Amino acid sequence: MKKLFLVLCVLGVILPYYQLYYFLLENNWSMSGFWADIYSNHAISMITMDITVAATSFLVFIIYKFYNKKIDGRSFIKYLLSLFLVGFSLSMPLYLYDNYKN
Repeated sequence: MKKLFLVLCVLGVILPYYQLYYFLLENNWSMSGFWADIYSNHAISMITMDITVAATSFLVFIIYKFYNKKIDGRSFIKYLLSLFLVGFSLSMPLYLYDNYKN
């Protein structure tokens, strides 16, 4: 399982940034239109809102764990940075990778 979580961490970085690269390529390296596109139809809006709620839940969870001394400051910063610099697709598998016990 631990190896699987590591693979998911790698995919969690590569897959979203692959899409971002092509978005930027198609838009002359401009982020204009990005926010309009993520709410372009009901299906995309549903996925966007689903991930937003999941990522927010994870953020509340790691804040709770940090304030209750269940994770240290270094891990807390690592999960925060992974969440805000890459996304939920990295932060959750990274947390599971770090906390997996055989």
